Amino acid sequence: MKVYGIANCDTVKKALRALAAAGFSPELVDIRKSPLEDAEIDRFFNAFGEALVNRRSTTWRGLSQAAREQAPERLISAHPALMKRPVIEAEGDLTLGWDKTVQERWLGSAA
Repeated sequence: MKVYGIANCDTVKKALRALAAAGFSPELVDIRKSPLEDAEIDRFFNAFGEALVNRRSTTWRGLSQAAREQAPERLISAHPALMKRPVIEAEGDLTLGWDKTVQERWLGSAA
């Protein structure tokens, strides 16, 4: 199981703790230290569309209007912190974020 995110993100930390407690062996892929390949960004974008870009983030608010109009794939490549996180990949499945639906998917009804 891979968890794509940023090491100091509270949501990513919560997900990693919960997944480990549930018996998974989550591997954090820190997208700041190991930037995503274009193919990974494309795969995530194909799975989640525009939801992959966190438009409520501090990074988004700091972008110029011209930068915001770039293709989402280019934005995430240039500014990894713009990616909504975590993206969790395991068992041939991808999920985005750490809401109740995602928690139920990975942790079952005990979430």
